[in-house]
Amino acid sequence: MRLKTSLLKEPKHKELVSCVGWTTADELYSCSEDHQILKWNLLTSETSLVVRLPEEIYPIDLHWFPKTVGGQKQIQSEIFVLTSTDGKFHLVSKLGRIEKSVEAHKGAVLAGRWNYDGTALITAGEDGQIKIWSRSGMLRSVIASQGSPVYSVAWGPDSDRILYTSGRQLIIKPLQPSAKVIQWKAHDGVIMKVDWNSVNDLILSGGEDCKYKVWNSFGCLLHSSSPHDYPVTSLSWAPDGEVFAVGSFNTLRLCDKTGWSYALEKPNTGSVFSLAWSADGTQMAGACSNGDVIFAHVVEQTWEWKNFVITLTKRRSMQVRNVLNDAVDVLEFRDRVIKSSLAYGHLVVATSLQCYVYNSRNWNTPLIFDLKEGTVSLILQAEKHFLLVDGAGLYIFSYEGRLISSPKFPGMRADILNAQGVSLSNDTIAIRDKSDEKVILLFDALTGKALGDGKSLTHKLEVVEIALDQCGPSTERKIALIDKNRDLYLTSVRNRGREPKICKIGSMVHSMAWNDAANILCGIQDNQFTVWYYPSAVFIDKDLLPKTLYIKDSSEFSRAPHILNFVGAKVTLRQGDGSLVYSSVLPYPALLHEYSTSARWEDALRLCRFAKDQSLWACLAGMAMANGELNTAEMAYAAIGELPRVQYINFIKEQPSKESSLAHMLMFSGQVQEAEATLLKAGLIYQAIQINIDLLNWERALELAVKHKTHVDTVLAHREKFLQKFGRNESSKRFLQYREGIEVDWEKIQAKIEMELAKEREKAANVSVRSSVASRR
Repeated sequence: MRLKTSLLKEPKHKELVSCVGWTTADELYSCSEDHQILKWNLLTSETSLVVRLPEEIYPIDLHWFPKTVGGQKQIQSEIFVLTSTDGKFHLVSKLGRIEKSVEAHKGAVLAGRWNYDGTALITAGEDGQIKIWSRSGMLRSVIASQGSPVYSVAWGPDSDRILYTSGRQLIIKPLQPSAKVIQWKAHDGVIMKVDWNSVNDLILSGGEDCKYKVWNSFGCLLHSSSPHDYPVTSLSWAPDGEVFAVGSFNTLRLCDKTGWSYALEKPNTGSVFSLAWSADGTQMAGACSNGDVIFAHVVEQTWEWKNFVITLTKRRSMQVRNVLNDAVDVLEFRDRVIKSSLAYGHLVVATSLQCYVYNSRNWNTPLIFDLKEGTVSLILQAEKHFLLVDGAGLYIFSYEGRLISSPKFPGMRADILNAQGVSLSNDTIAIRDKSDEKVILLFDALTGKALGDGKSLTHKLEVVEIALDQCGPSTERKIALIDKNRDLYLTSVRNRGREPKICKIGSMVHSMAWNDAANILCGIQDNQFTVWYYPSAVFIDKDLLPKTLYIKDSSEFSRAPHILNFVGAKVTLRQGDGSLVYSSVLPYPALLHEYSTSARWEDALRLCRFAKDQSLWACLAGMAMANGELNTAEMAYAAIGELPRVQYINFIKEQPSKESSLAHMLMFSGQVQEAEATLLKAGLIYQAIQINIDLLNWERALELAVKHKTHVDTVLAHREKFLQKFGRNESSKRFLQYREGIEVDWEKIQAKIEMELAKEREKAANVSVRSSVASRR
């Protein structure tokens, strides 16, 4: 990825340009100390004078009123705020008419910013004060007052916090009076510029120490650049939060959100005082001290999938290279490419007006359909369909271009959705709720309706990243989530009215990805690269999970690697310095998943015997138990030396009925309540009592016996034997009460148990006879 810059031969402004701002993706306004406001049209390459400002107004900063709020077009979006050296800010119309001028500060007004919903305006001044104003320019409050000038200010993603500079310090001040202020020393020189992105919640700062830095919203340093030759005078996040730009003297730099640099340009512009990105994030403009306005377009982005490498060569064309035969195709588009995604054999390209869908088997005839908005900010792909997010909403399309669904939920802000907070599979959409980050909203991909009874998934901590698995039936769909503590959890998406079971499967996980062809999960865990060959083992046998892992020391990767994708047996990682590295995993686990899905257990056993890998045997043990394939599970557990499990599986096989077997398989997985419910539903009261006795749930065993008026003496007898073994006396009032009136006779108890089991065998035999007769008919 790099920047393609363009400058006019002769500057249109006669003095330094102090600020720039986009009205549309192809129209820009620039303000200069020559008192002119110029309009630049990039389609026609024309520049026209909007207005000549009065001689006393020297502009410093401008910010356009937000275009859309929650997908709704704003009526008042045709104005911008212009701050100036005379202590005033001015509300100026698109035609250049000054609608209102407000005395705001003593000394220059150094920054002015609308919040995201356009309900408030913040200004920062040379007098050290920060003030909030209404939409019409009425003073609401003075947020801060300090001794040094405030050079830059930014709103938090939810417009409930404000970030501002104070000399070498950065300060985050919540608007709630009682909330805690966060303040820290950020630079070794005066901080000139800050920006706070609403999508990734990251902060940028640049100062006179010639460095730019990336912070999280708690003030923790994520990246610090090496010193430039000159102070950093401007910086700006791209709208989607994936990249940012930094400006200095004769310098323009494009950087990844993690801080490393994609490209460095050295235009002859003097200092770049202001940078602004277009709404679609494909181009930016800079205000230069020599009177120029510099334009820069992002080109040479690349996408990889299997044997295809696709490069954005120009704004409207792509090159497709097949590395197997070195065949090259060129894709041309009518409009500028905004977003693109390549996965599952399809390339999805969003331009400013249309969406193109290409099949990797045929690059000549794309499917094309029109888009409502020209600002697509996110594309996610699944095997059967893909998801588009633009300023107005979220849409699921098939690869034939048919709109499948458009999920909606209260308070939805499509402009702040990102790949960490949204996940897509063939049947489910998961979205992290921005208003409460502990909540994950789940929708059916085919209807757009909330899953089940509309209940969302709630975690105990704020969720940082979510990912749905991609394979298998919808009833077994799982979601992996990383919370604020960097713990990795797995849970089922469709719980049929039951409370979801959320199980922890890893800690200190910084990045994760599901495989595209099998439900295998990989992640960067602390200083290791970990692959969970069969994550669902945690629901079947928790002790089995550690045996199904593949762990590799990540010291071969540089600082903070991030997983981009996991396709086939290849994992692509982006290192902290921006370089791409690849790691491979064994192909056998994916093959084992395939055999398990198609119930080819003999093939699965043969594969494990051939590979001689303990982790494969452990995976097979879990898969076989999950599918009730007890013979295969017995062999797999024996292969990994789990003899107590082998004995229990034999005990399950000896059960007199299907219901008893099912209940003990549930017990095997630790699902005690479900096992008991299964037995009670089948009328097997003794078996339900016995599993509680085996687990020493004495109170529950007695409760069941009393409720169903049977086997009270059995419970009392087992309780007495247990207490005698440990040399203890009965202390439970309930047991003492029943022991007084009931005589314990082991022979009678034994006879009663035998009768119960015989009855169960007879019932099971009758059921199997009836089913075989029915099948013959």
